[in-house]
Amino acid sequence: INMAPKSLLRHPKCVSPKSDFHKGKRFQELIDDPNTVAAKNVKRVLLCSGKIYYDLLEKKESEQIKEVAIVRIEQLYPLPGYQLDKIKRKYSGAEFFWVQEEPENMGANRFIRYRMQKWNLTSISRETSASPSTGYKKIHDEQQTILISKAFGDL
Repeated sequence: INMAPKSLLRHPKCVSPKSDFHKGKRFQELIDDPNTVAAKNVKRVLLCSGKIYYDLLEKKESEQIKEVAIVRIEQLYPLPGYQLDKIKRKYSGAEFFWVQEEPENMGANRFIRYRMQKWNLTSISRETSASPSTGYKKIHDEQQTILISKAFGDL
């Protein structure tokens, strides 16, 4: 059986430098956005996990969007509560969104929104569906473009 590898295995930004391993750098449960303006100027915080991060990052970099922070939750369970609390305080003036590529009734959406009820998160995802995929690349790409645009709103 021939199986194509997952796209993140080939993604150039999804690689750690060798020096990280030599310096004993450990797994990070949550990774804050290093490329934003002062936290007080951030209007939106996009919380996400997995491949969607790289799609969001591509738009942020290509359009030089500064007032949006993209925060990666690398460990969904148990949620890194202490680190999330720090993010909430750091970006206290911003709106928070959970962004996922999967339909609203799939992926981590329900878990995240349940565990983070006090955050008043808005969910940005594909519409509820019986299937995780459309089955057509063209439709998937169109939906992905809409999803990424929604994440950045009117900024």
